[in-house]
Amino acid sequence: MAKPQYHIFVCNSFRLTGEPQGVCNKKGARDLLQYLEEEIINRGLDAQVSSTGCLKVCTRGPAMVVYPAGWWYGEMTEQKAEAVLDALEAGEPATEFLMDS
Repeated sequence: MAKPQYHIFVCNSFRLTGEPQGVCNKKGARDLLQYLEEEIINRGLDAQVSSTGCLKVCTRGPAMVVYPAGWWYGEMTEQKAEAVLDALEAGEPATEFLMDS
């Protein structure tokens, strides 16, 4: 598999035991993963989506990070993710949803 242009990581609050327990998982991160995967395929984006352990931004969950740019997004919903994917198609961040440091 060739390296994708974008790699999207979605916090799913996994702990060392492998159990999803935290805020992001409870706020729908699992459904967000499925939505992103389907949209990436439907749009033909050169991107891959992966689930992660806790990203340590629980008050802003579900959280999502787009690499290699390092764009962090918080309080993600399918509607916000759609805007992020629209922006990725244009090669830019969805600035209105970027997390402050």
